[in-house]
Formats: sequence, C-alpha cells, structure tokens
Amino acid sequence: MAAADDVVRRAEDLARRGLWWAHDYAYAGLRVLESLRRPDAAPLTQVPDVPGRNGPRAPVVLVPGVYESWAFLRRLAWAVHRDGHPVHVLPALGHNRGPIPDAASQLGRYVAENGLDDVVVLAHSKGGLIGKLAMLREDPEGRLRGMVAVATPFGGSPLARWVPLAAVRVFRPTDATLMALAAERAVNARIVSVYGPFDPHIPNGSHLDGAMANVELATPGHFRVLADPRLPGVVRDCVERLSGSVARRAA
Repeated sequence: MAAADDVVRRAEDLARRGLWWAHDYAYAGLRVLESLRRPDAAPLTQVPDVPGRNGPRAPVVLVPGVYESWAFLRRLAWAVHRDGHPVHVLPALGHNRGPIPDAASQLGRYVAENGLDDVVVLAHSKGGLIGKLAMLREDPEGRLRGMVAVATPFGGSPLARWVPLAAVRVFRPTDATLMALAAERAVNARIVSVYGPFDPHIPNGSHLDGAMANVELATPGHFRVLADPRLPGVVRDCVERLSGSVARRAA
C-alpha cells in the first residue's frame, strides 16, 4: 500500500511540475510577443510607457536574460522608478545572445560613459552572470555597487549540455566563465538572489552562497517568477538595501 501511495505522489509531483513548466513557457511567449510589438531594444527615453533616466536616487541598470529584451523587466523597472531611481537599459545587448564577457564589457562601458555612480544592476537569468562578471572585471572605478538577480544560474544548469545552441550551452556547469565566476565568492556579499520554489531551467536552483540575501518567492518558474506579486516590493526593498548600505559605508 505504501508503495502505491508513493507512486501516486510521484505522479502528482510530475504532473504539477509539468503544469508549472507549461505556464512558464506560456508566460515567456506572451512577453516575447509583447516585445515584438514594441521597439524594446531602444533607450528607455525613446520608448513610450516606460520609466526614464530621471530621478534623485541610485541609478538602476536592467540586464535581461538570454533571448530577452529589457521588456521582461519592465514591471520591475516601473516599481523602482516610482521610488525615484533612474532606470537605464543597454540597447547594444539586443536580445542578449552574445558571450557573457562581451555583455559584461558593454555594461561596464555604458556605466562609465554615462557617468553613473552607486549603480544597482537589476538582472534576470543570464543577466545576473553578466552583472557579476562586470562587478569583478569591468568596474575599475567602483561604480557598480550591487545587484538584484532573479532566477540566475550562478552554478550553471546541467540541462544546458543537451541544448544545441551556443547561447544556451554557456550555462553548462563546466563552462570556463561560469566556473571562474563561481570561484569568486567575496563579491556575492553585494548580490541579492531571488528565485521561485521550482525552476525548470535551473534544477539546482539559484541559491548563492555568501549572498547579501537569498529570497525565495512562491511562484514557480524561470520566467513566471517575474510575475510574482511580491517581486516588485522585494526588488524595491533590495535596491534600497544595496544603495543604502553603500551610503552608510561611505558616510
């Protein structure tokens, strides 16, 4: 009897995860269609109905995931902009299919060329790897103060080895860039990692050892976690915590 109950529980768990996976891709598909209808690779100041680069508080730079435009982070961008944070995007990233080191260089260059200071990076998935690498190697003047990373594969994903796309295979746990990033632990204290209880793309999860905070939300999914009702508030609090901790250290 116990064996039968165990089989039933396993079947229910698989069905539940399959439903979560389907909902996750449905959410991502809607966001992709939305981005095709709008010029989302353009600067924020040239796109209607999005936050802009004005505000008295610490600037926030959006770094989306692979095959994503910044539109995936629009809801979060509005949340921090309403609190007075200027919001910036990296138009040169496009849909973020290039190598992680190249994107990190673009982030560091954009911040320096625009004279931004006390910057908080707001990233999704691959964007968190880009942000961490930029904090380590592309920020000699210390302009990048911290990062809020949502559903980032800091330890890579074993599923990536089965995907025949170069833009995805970089997430293999044995990838040289990921291994080098994982070895750099001191910078983790300036990163907040946010994730859901289940991520079909990152079986090992997004928990980051030594992070300023690890925050688990209730919504499962790699993409749909971006729609969690708690996330905007969590991001706003984390941005304030990151920029506020910097202000206290500088005082």
